[in-house]
Parts: sequence; structure tokens; C-alpha cells
Amino acid sequence: MVLTERVALITGAGRGIGKAVALRLAAAGASVAAVDIEAEAAAGTAEEIRETFSATSSSFACDVSDYGQAASVVEEVIGKYGSLDILVNNAGITRDSLIMRMKPDDWDLVLRVNLTGAFNFTRAAARQMTKQRSGSIVNISSVVGLTGNAGQANYAASKAGLIGLTKSAAKEFAPRGVRVNAVAPGFIETEMTSRLADEVKEQWHRIIPLGRGGTAEDVASAVLFLAGPDSEYLTGQVIQVDGGMVM
Repeated sequence: MVLTERVALITGAGRGIGKAVALRLAAAGASVAAVDIEAEAAAGTAEEIRETFSATSSSFACDVSDYGQAASVVEEVIGKYGSLDILVNNAGITRDSLIMRMKPDDWDLVLRVNLTGAFNFTRAAARQMTKQRSGSIVNISSVVGLTGNAGQANYAASKAGLIGLTKSAAKEFAPRGVRVNAVAPGFIETEMTSRLADEVKEQWHRIIPLGRGGTAEDVASAVLFLAGPDSEYLTGQVIQVDGGMVM
């Protein structure tokens, strides 16, 4: 229970990696604010936390790309719990297409949700965290933010931008005791990747040294480490959770 008396806010907590992170942090003792653009999905995560761990959890519907909504959620969480100790910027979407075919609106939307959304919540949470002189921010990037990927220029750019945001924020907030790190998942078995054809999954597995895709829980374990006291001397780091795919 390394996160007892800590308050954690997770965006995109309705399903997939975000939900796994919310459950893992709650299991470690944190009070969890589950945020998702889909109110029912966020509420479902919060309810599962309360039923499974008898822990404190609330849900919030929010479009992370809207700064006003992000700031309102952060203010409400602080008002309800008295602090904000952990922020996990996980909300993200894809709109894959080759650059020559990509619609400008799809470029803009992915950058607004994946990158601007993280900036919005980081900016909104920073005042409280720097005031209390403690806090951990974890941004969920991706290995494609390091390598690029054909057909995902918008997604890769947003995830590379998250790494730049992570390092810049880490330097700005370190003097106030606030740490900022990133996790870069590789091929993770989620609802999103489950739609891929079996032969495509097999191609991915062949290039992963550990021979399998990761799970949302694998990512959640890395987030728990970065959010908790065992990583108190780590900031500005990018941990790849990819089975060795990108070394």
C-alpha cells in the first residue's frame, strides 16, 4: 500500500491502459479520480475500484483537449480530496492514415487530444503540486514516438511531443519537488490492437525479443513504480515497456 493517502488522477481511465493504471494505483492505496470523455466508462472504472478494493474513487467526464474542462476537473478533485499527488496523462486516440491521404482535421484532432490534453492537465495540476512541493506526473507516450511509424504520422508526432513535454516539465518542476516521467509502451494487447488481423499480430510478435505482446497491466506496473516512493530520484525519464522491441 505504497500510495496510501495519495490522490491520483488518470485520464482515459474508462478502458484499456488507463483503466489498468487506475486499478493498480487503487490497489496500492491511492484515492483515484477516473477521467474519461465517456462518462459511463469513467463511472464503471470508479465503481469497480470501490467494489474491488473498498477504496475511494470518483469519476469525471471530460474532453481533455478543452483546457477549461481540464482545469475544472482538477479543481473539483482537489476540492474533494484536499490534494493531488499523482497525474497520469493517458487519454489518447488514433486516426491512422498515410500522410498523403491524412485529413488535416485528423492531424489536428490527434494532436489536440494526445498532446494538448496532456499539457492542459499538467498545467492545471502544476499549481497544486508545486504549492505542496511534491507530486508525480506520468505521461503515457509510445515507442512510435521514438521510432516513427508509417501511417501514424499524427500519432507518432503526438507521442514524440509528449516526450518533449515530459523533459521540459521535469526541468521546470524539479526545484519544487515535482517529478515528471513518461512510459513508452510497445505492442500492447488492448481493445485497440485486438482489431488487428492475426497475421499482423504475429508480425509484431516476431520482432519482440520476449516473443509476445505486452498487457495493460505491464504498463500499469511501470506507472506504479514512477508514481510511488521507489522512484523518488527519477525525473525526465522515458521507460520503454515493449518486451525489448526498441533497444
